[in-house]
Amino acid sequence: MVQIPVALQSARCSSSPEWVLMELQGEIEARHETGLAGSLMGDLHYSQEGVPILIIGHHILYGKVSHLDRPFAVLLKQTVRRTGAESPVEAHSLAERDSEEHTSTCYTVTALIKKKIIFKTRPKPIITNVPKKL
Repeated sequence: MVQIPVALQSARCSSSPEWVLMELQGEIEARHETGLAGSLMGDLHYSQEGVPILIIGHHILYGKVSHLDRPFAVLLKQTVRRTGAESPVEAHSLAERDSEEHTSTCYTVTALIKKKIIFKTRPKPIITNVPKKL
C-alpha cells in the first residue's frame, strides 16, 4: 500500500485568501495560439446584493454562488531528493552508494475550496454607445 503524507499548513490557512471554483457553460478561446495559461481572463465583481458579475471582453455574465457538498483541496506537490542509500556497505561499493538517488514525494494543502460560482446564462454584449440613425 502506498502512503502519501499530506500536511495542513499552520495558522496561515485562516488568513489566506478564499478560493472559489468558477463553473462556466460553453468554451473560452484565446485570440492567439498561445493559449489561456497565465493570461487575464476577465474581471469578477459583486453587486451590492452579492450577485457575482463576470466581465470578459465586451460581454457580461451574471452568476450565482452555491456551496459545494464536498470541498476540494488544493495540493502542492513537493519532491525531495536524497543522495546516498542507507544500506549496508557489503552490497555496494562506496562510489555506487554516492551515485544513488532516492526521492520522496509529499503534498501540502494550500487551500480549501468550499464555494462555487455558477454562470448558467449566455453572455450579454456590453453596448455603451449606440449611434443614432441620420
